[in-house]
Amino acid sequence: MADAEPAAGAPTVTAGSLLRQVPPAIVVGVGSGLTLIGISLLAGWLEGLIWDDLPPQLGVDPDAWWWTILLLTCAGALAGLVVWKAPGHAGPDPATIELVSAPLPLRALPGLAAALIITLAGGISLGPENPIIGLNVALAAVLGMRLLPKTPAPFWIGLAVAGTLGAMFGTPVGAALLLSETSPGDQRIPLWNRMFGPLVAAGAGAATMFALSDLDLAIPVPGYSGFHTGDLFIAMLIASGAAVIGLVAVYAFPVLHDVLHRVSNPFVLLTGAGFVLGILGVIGGRESLFKGLDEMKDVSAHIGDYSAGHLALLSGVKLLALLVAASAGFRGGRIFPALFIGVMLGWLVVAVFPDVAPAVAITAACVGILVAVTRNGWLALFMALTVVPDADLLPILVLAALPAWLIVVGRPLMIVEEEPAA
Repeated sequence: MADAEPAAGAPTVTAGSLLRQVPPAIVVGVGSGLTLIGISLLAGWLEGLIWDDLPPQLGVDPDAWWWTILLLTCAGALAGLVVWKAPGHAGPDPATIELVSAPLPLRALPGLAAALIITLAGGISLGPENPIIGLNVALAAVLGMRLLPKTPAPFWIGLAVAGTLGAMFGTPVGAALLLSETSPGDQRIPLWNRMFGPLVAAGAGAATMFALSDLDLAIPVPGYSGFHTGDLFIAMLIASGAAVIGLVAVYAFPVLHDVLHRVSNPFVLLTGAGFVLGILGVIGGRESLFKGLDEMKDVSAHIGDYSAGHLALLSGVKLLALLVAASAGFRGGRIFPALFIGVMLGWLVVAVFPDVAPAVAITAACVGILVAVTRNGWLALFMALTVVPDADLLPILVLAALPAWLIVVGRPLMIVEEEPAA
């Protein structure tokens, strides 16, 4: 059915009312992109300083096992100190909230930004998505309502979320897909009227990212030769297998969270977790550290140097590192590390079964793992096609996502339910 006619009693939406959303949407979108770029640049500079520049100055082998453990342990200690002592404790534990949550108080934002920078620069296996959305949502809600007090907070929240997603993925398409799945705003208003302002913000955020950075999520992979019936069944099997692996992490997540949080002091907890992540980093190598975007490109560019056993090791270590980092309370998101795992699983399938098209194996594995971890079908499809941008894969991936969805439907989310306070 067409989505053009508003429901009975719905607020009237006119072209003028939509156009009035454009200026604030552009401002919020650009601001969201600048926040992401600024934090990413600072974290990248610190990463280069700590991991590349400092060891030669100290006469240390940067690949020494003890150096990796020392750096991850120090990152854990610094993050723990921030979470323990910063005003607002650097926001809530990301394990207990979804990608978008209620705006944080302003006093929590400096600590959240510091904790995120430590996570990104220190090699922790988490991405920036949860904290950066939290930062932008809080800033947009507070500043927007001060400038335009008659405009409700949900309007500003929607713009900030869309602007951040547009900047993070480098395109407004990802934001559009996510927003359409969450169905924001008054449900009596047609979807595109509700999404008009957020799409402008997402476009502004993406344009800001393109103008000021070289964001590109695509990995080097042989081109897809075209549809073959066998590819569809192979993709279904791979996506389903990856979804099962993802569900293992989903079920392990609250158990590990409960075990780790028996240590009540955040400084002690995150320092210990950093030590464990350092050991995992020694086992998996530097490719298994950080959020995983640059690392999955490097592995893909030199895939001939990696055996099936090495790829399996990378997948397993990264999955464990993601579980430890997210369960312990490091400030970061789980989408990008899960994407890395999907890429490694895809290459693993190709290493074991060389006749499988790499583009099919990688994208199907990404769909499966992301469906399990995020429980968002549109996001899984979008991220897979961002990694291997080939429209010919879309029909295969949509159908491959269906059995994967049947596997995860009705299963727990990768979120820890907090017990209500006494």
